[in-house]
Amino acid sequence: MGARCSRFSLCWWHSHLKPTDLDNSDLENGAKNERDSLPSFSEYSLDQLRIATMGFSVENIVSEHGEKAPNVVYKGTLENHRKIAVKRFNKSAWPDSRQFLEEARSVGQLRNERLANLIGCCFEGDERLLVAEFMPNDTLAKHLFHWETQPMKWTMRLRVALYLAQALEYCSNKGRAIYHDLNAYRVLFDQDGNPRLSCFGLMKNSRDGKSYSTNLAFTPPEYLRTGRVTPESVVYSFGTLLLDLLSGKHIPPSHALDLIRGKNFATLMDSCLEGHFSNDDGTELVRLSSRCLQYEARERPNAKSLVIALTSLQKETEVPSYVLMGIPHGTASSMPSLPLTPLGEACSRMDLTAIHEILEKVGYKDDEGIANELSFQMWTNQMQDTLNSKKQGDSAFRAKDFGTAIDCYTQFIDGGTMVSPTVFARRCLSYLMSDMPQEALGDAMQAQVVSPEWPTAFYLQAAALFSLGMNDDAQETLKDGTSLDAKKNSRN
Repeated sequence: MGARCSRFSLCWWHSHLKPTDLDNSDLENGAKNERDSLPSFSEYSLDQLRIATMGFSVENIVSEHGEKAPNVVYKGTLENHRKIAVKRFNKSAWPDSRQFLEEARSVGQLRNERLANLIGCCFEGDERLLVAEFMPNDTLAKHLFHWETQPMKWTMRLRVALYLAQALEYCSNKGRAIYHDLNAYRVLFDQDGNPRLSCFGLMKNSRDGKSYSTNLAFTPPEYLRTGRVTPESVVYSFGTLLLDLLSGKHIPPSHALDLIRGKNFATLMDSCLEGHFSNDDGTELVRLSSRCLQYEARERPNAKSLVIALTSLQKETEVPSYVLMGIPHGTASSMPSLPLTPLGEACSRMDLTAIHEILEKVGYKDDEGIANELSFQMWTNQMQDTLNSKKQGDSAFRAKDFGTAIDCYTQFIDGGTMVSPTVFARRCLSYLMSDMPQEALGDAMQAQVVSPEWPTAFYLQAAALFSLGMNDDAQETLKDGTSLDAKKNSRN
């Protein structure tokens, strides 16, 4: 990000939180209007929900709500034309129907404009279903990681952060400080383009799986030790969401903190944001995320202090969210899916042999046009050693000696005299072949940083995400790669 990034780095250690008086009157009025417009919590029959979802039709499944099998979410329409989202639990999730009803009723008492509110439930026989407001404009993951027409604006990212902090503060004030597996799929956008926090994560004591995803890189450290979720664990997860908003990618906290400590902000920040935010604002959001991600839970801020800090950063507060988001007012956007390319198909199947064949066949032609500005002084023995490392890495890659390929490509990358997205791609596959998916994801992301519109970088990210069990992210990233391929082909 050039000079902007350098100034951003210099001011990092001199940043201080700006204390701001928080006026919650607008939020409370919004909550009152929400209570007035929403029905009180109700118990629905299975037949009602079966009709609403067209018999729990596969076509009505909405994976965008961030739920993974076997707990499926369906969109539906009640007889009064109210749009709903219905979460259908695995039969073993809530064996005690009384406990399920009590928990659902408790969450169903919450009413706030920052939540996708719970409006009912159903328990008949082995069936356990939750009914919530339907949010028509996709998830934060979709708009942040897998956008199709425009990246999310900095102003909107700041608004998302504030609204989520307000949602957590409201829940905390209502005795619901625990939220399970807070992530970008739990953040949904309503008809006005405003972000809402899904109420499903507020349910507790169920047996529908662990409180956090299987990806340990994003799990609060105290949860790994105790298996218990605390309010401080929720703040840690909020910190990972701040990283998502800063980078436009799902970066593991440990990697992000290393970048922050090394003042390597160019890699951390979303390149789409260059020139669209002030150094002070960028520094403040990085500082907040770092505080949320402190290893010691007691050193993390609470929701109220997050709201205060984020309130002071807000811009263009008079502009509606749907304008900032580029969303037709009250309408969910959709685009037809494109067929996968051979590389996309291989990554979707996790066919690493086929990926290797394709990368080997393509060679380095996609590096053409990548600027490698070298001074006269760089044409030294070090430069020759660096090029020799790449040549040795290529030989090992061709021979499928992936351990040696990793070592040689690492020497080339660490040399720092040239950048090559293809080298990152080849080391990424070598890591996948060596059962090192987290390292592979990092290399695929680096390839995207070097060449932001290179489809191969997205395809390999998808392969790494599949390896990490992050299937929803992987599917959306495949779409991104396919879309970029289609744009490239239309220009040729």
